[in-house]
Amino acid sequence: MKCNRIEELYVSEDYLARNPTWDMEDSHWKAERVTTILNDTGIRPGKICEVGCGAGRILAALADAYPQATLAGYDIAPAAARFWADVDAMRIKLNVGDFFVMDKDRYDVILLLDVLEHVADPHAFLRGLRGRSDYLVVHFPLDLSALSVLRETPLLRVRRKVGHIHYFTKSLALELMDECGFEVIDHRYTGAAFSVPQATLKTRLAQIPRRLLAAINRDFGARLLGGETLMVLAKAR
Repeated sequence: MKCNRIEELYVSEDYLARNPTWDMEDSHWKAERVTTILNDTGIRPGKICEVGCGAGRILAALADAYPQATLAGYDIAPAAARFWADVDAMRIKLNVGDFFVMDKDRYDVILLLDVLEHVADPHAFLRGLRGRSDYLVVHFPLDLSALSVLRETPLLRVRRKVGHIHYFTKSLALELMDECGFEVIDHRYTGAAFSVPQATLKTRLAQIPRRLLAAINRDFGARLLGGETLMVLAKAR
């Protein structure tokens, strides 16, 4: 994928061709981790927006968790809309297009779940969200590890298959939030290395050394062997 085709991957049919389920299998898993970090910090949102909502299934799960909330989602990929037929349109308003152009509302919580690694300028993207919500929840895949750099193949795979053009460790993700004017209220590993629903046999085998290192030092284990993701709760300073 060339740099001048970053957005084309999503506005064309290319992303759907490479990811025919749009990772719907992970939706409830991600929604559970969103609700956990919000509940643990006493946040009960009444108005939620997901920017980069994909198939809309995370919002559908959150509608069950927060029955009094109103929910909206935006995605620039027209192909994502074919998954929306089963989403409750009475409670969840899903839109194809650019959130920054189409929406001027303010929300209790904005969700960016597996988004920043896809956008050309994550700094500008994050800064554009300042003042748009009380809280921001960001999910970062932590693709960058000593093992992934040595092998290189995992980084190229997520670049070609799902369009990751930026790679993070925990510290780099938190530094990005700080650089863009956000105060991190809470952050935590999700345990993706051990609990993500789409675990292959190769992933399950890799869980053994990852569990051993995580028991000793979770940060070191994530930086060395990878496989983790990070959920961050923040607010604009």
